[in-house]
Amino acid sequence: MIPRTLFDADLDGFRDSVRKFLEQEAAPYHEQWEKDGQVSRELWEKAGELGFLCPTMPEEYGGVGADFRYSAVVMEEVSRAGLSGIGWTLHSDIVAPYILKYGSEEQKKHYLPKMASGEIITAIAMSEPGAGSDLQGVKTTALKDGDHYILNGSKTFITNGQMADLVIVVAKTDPKEGAKGISLLLVESAWEGFEKGQNLNKVGMKAQDTSELFFQDVKVPATHLLGSMEGQGFMQLMQELPAERLQIGLTAIAAAEAAWQWTLDYVKERKAFGKPVIKFQNTRFKMAEMKAEITAARVFTDRCLELHLEKKLDIPTAAMLKQYTTDLQCRVMDECVQLHGGYGYMWEYPIARAWADSRVQRIYGGTNEIMKEIVARAF
Repeated sequence: MIPRTLFDADLDGFRDSVRKFLEQEAAPYHEQWEKDGQVSRELWEKAGELGFLCPTMPEEYGGVGADFRYSAVVMEEVSRAGLSGIGWTLHSDIVAPYILKYGSEEQKKHYLPKMASGEIITAIAMSEPGAGSDLQGVKTTALKDGDHYILNGSKTFITNGQMADLVIVVAKTDPKEGAKGISLLLVESAWEGFEKGQNLNKVGMKAQDTSELFFQDVKVPATHLLGSMEGQGFMQLMQELPAERLQIGLTAIAAAEAAWQWTLDYVKERKAFGKPVIKFQNTRFKMAEMKAEITAARVFTDRCLELHLEKKLDIPTAAMLKQYTTDLQCRVMDECVQLHGGYGYMWEYPIARAWADSRVQRIYGGTNEIMKEIVARAF
């Protein structure tokens, strides 16, 4: 095995704490959360108390000032345990950095401590019914009216959408412009005219609340613009997307590693024609092939994590990582289901859930077809 050199004894201890917490506070309830279509707020609050939310935020804003490796540990352990309903990563490592980097001091002091404690849950609303990976095509508008913006439009496929108290909304403040007309706004879900649609019934990730959001003449104070001026939204999104794609890669490999281990345990125990399934050459070869690919992807992913820590992870490399690791994740899940036989198709087996959960990884964060286009443009 190739050792992971990025993680020291302190991080190993933190990983143990996260793993134990998930085993005790999440795993026993996840099946019920799948039926409910969302996890409990209590889980968020308990995670906040233990410093598992927004660990990279500075202490002055409620975090512990840790580096991104601590966030990586949390997302890896959530993914490894198959707890796909837990939307901490988006909250802690996508929304919070937007506010930290682009928010005013007032915005940071007001929202970040509540995010770190789990008092409020957050989301980011990019995708629309007619605009997914093409962010320049958003139709939602936020038009200036005195000291407010009037927000109108709709969003779909929004992670944490049902539970969110605060949403970063991607909107056109200048509808005549393309990318230059996009801005980001901090919108509270309690405001008049903000309505949450149905919790979407997905193929997988059933415990993750994913929703439609509707805005009808929502009055957003001008002070809730994210950034110093209008029209910065597209640039802000492009700067943060490599980090999001790294996060997808980290979760993809953690999930693939877990699936491989579940399958190894299964084929050692399961018998066919009077002997364990692992004794068949095809099984051993399939397991060996997957192990080699997962190991190579793990090394690539950890190198990208190093680059991110050094602030050197560029857009094409992050796109390559996202495309490669999620394609691999889906291949591994499919092979592992096959090696489980009929039981692999039973929802009670974790591999069935992981197989269903994995498919969306090739879609969100920018489809893998878009990732290939990003890489090709850098030739």
